[in-house]
Order: sequence, then C-alpha cells, then structure tokens
Amino acid sequence: METLATIWFVLIIVLWMGYLFLDGFDLGVGMLLPVFSRDERRRRVLLNAIGPVWDGNEVWLITAAGATFAAFPHWYASLFSALYVPLTLCLLALIFRAVAIEYRGKGHTRAWRSTWTWAMALGSLGTAFFVGALLAVTSTGLPLNEHGDLVGGAFAWLGWPAVIGGLGAVGFSLVHALIYLGLKTEGPIRARARRWALRAIVPASVPFLVWFATAALSRTWLLLVVAVAVGALAGAIVAVRAEAEKRAFVLHGVYLVAGLGAVFSGVYPVVLPSTLDPAHSLTIASASSSEYTLGVMLVVTVIFLPIIIGYQIFSYRMFLGRLRETHIPEAHRLPVAIRS
Repeated sequence: METLATIWFVLIIVLWMGYLFLDGFDLGVGMLLPVFSRDERRRRVLLNAIGPVWDGNEVWLITAAGATFAAFPHWYASLFSALYVPLTLCLLALIFRAVAIEYRGKGHTRAWRSTWTWAMALGSLGTAFFVGALLAVTSTGLPLNEHGDLVGGAFAWLGWPAVIGGLGAVGFSLVHALIYLGLKTEGPIRARARRWALRAIVPASVPFLVWFATAALSRTWLLLVVAVAVGALAGAIVAVRAEAEKRAFVLHGVYLVAGLGAVFSGVYPVVLPSTLDPAHSLTIASASSSEYTLGVMLVVTVIFLPIIIGYQIFSYRMFLGRLRETHIPEAHRLPVAIRS
C-alpha cells in the first residue's frame, strides 16, 4: 500500500507543479494587465495571448485538489479545513479573475474596462499568493493536534512560510508571464516584456529560493537538487538576454520543478507536518485511502491522463503563432437592435 501511496504523493506534487507552470503565466499576465501598458490595444494583445489556454490551465488546479481528496482524504481534510480562510479567498480571487476575462470586453466605457482590468489583476494576485502559501505550509507544517485539527484559530496558518510561499508564487508568475509574452508576441510588447523580465527575474526569485534552500537543509543531498534549480534559473536569464524565449520558458519551468521537487522530497513520507508534535504529523501511510481505491485511481489515471495531456498539447500547437498589435481589430459595438 505504501508503494501506491508514494506514487500518488508524487503524482499530486506533479499536478501542483503543472498548475504553477501552466497557469502561472496566466496569473502573471493578469497581474501585469493594468501596469504593462496604458494602451487598450496592447492590453488586448495580452488578453489574447492567454485567451485560448487560460481556462484549460485551471484544470490542473481542480485535478490536484480532487486527487488529494480521493487519494489522501485525511490530508485533504486537515489541510483544507485548516486553510479555510485563505482557500475561500483564493476561490473568490479565481471567480473575480474568470468573470473579469469574460466581462471586460462587454462594455466600452473607460470606467468599465478599468474596473474589470483591476478585478483581473487582483484576482490573479490573490490566486497566486494563496496557492503559494498553501504549498509552503504543506511542507513546513501547521499546528495540528492528535486529531488533525488546527490549533490556534483561523489565522494560525499565517506565518513567515505562508508569506514566503505566497510572495514566491507571485514573483514566479510575474516573471513566467513576461517570458511567455516574449515568446508569444512580436514588436514593442516583446521588447518590453524582455526588458521587464531581465529586471524582475532575480528579485522575484528570492522568496522561492529561500524556501527551496531552507527545505533542502533537512537532507544534504537535496542541496544538489536546489543547485539544479539555481542553474536553470541562471540559464533562463542568459536565454532571455539572447532573446531565446522558448529556452528561457522551459528553463524557468525546470527551476520551479527542481525546487518543488527538493521541498517535497525533504518532507517525504510526511504529507502534512505538525508543528506542535511530530507524532501528530500526517504521513502517506496514515493519510491515504485504501489500497483498492489507490489502485483503481491509478488505472484510470494511466488511461485518461495521456489523453488529457495530448489534447492540451494539441490546443497549444493550434495557437502557436506570435501576436502583434496589428492582429487586434478595433473594438466595436453591437447595434442597439441586436443588443436588445
């Protein structure tokens, strides 16, 4: 049973990695929307850069939460009840973001567009921060008693690990978005994204690097994995300077995967540490579902996961071309007779 539980622990971490890697640039573009340019057409280029893929990328978040619930119900119960406040705020942020993307183009006044532009920015910021905080406290622990219940009130989760993780996710998403915009656009937008990425990539990476390095101290060999993350980050900087955005995008993803791999390898076999007493920590053995459940889930995953990944690869290839301002038509209003 422990083998199946280990497989599912790895799969769930991979799902979280996939979410941050794919939806991270969506969230970053949302945060950049009000500040990257005041020109409406350029803002529409940013929206169109993520338009075909943003909702598909969010599937990784739903799948990660669902897999945790099915494979490790005790982990899910303790984590999601302890983080009820930040996860509720995260859900509201996701709703704001999704509604803003759909509603922003429905009106034509400056106030309307400004309202939904900032709704998208704040929704994206909140989502990135709270997801990062969730992953950080999952690795560093929560004050849990012997029943897996949170001790200390609704905000006992709010400490330096949550702040570091949240800021790290926000910084990663912003830089990932800038690299993606350099990969996806042409002309002045690509040039500005490259300049901003070079300025932001080092300071934006500091919170994650602190988290990665601190977590890796539990096992010395994990410092080598963190070194891989640092090397990938350095390679991404070099690639951005060389205007090789595709290589930079991949290397920035390797930096994320190696860092999170070091973090969660360091806590294994614990899935949620207790800061009150190590005996209260949840492990893959104590938090997992039955062997039958894990086995059936694995069979279903082996069958359907390649189909889902294949479809997502197909959708990305369909919208592979670069965008420029001339591709964006003038905004138009529907005739009154049609609107009514």
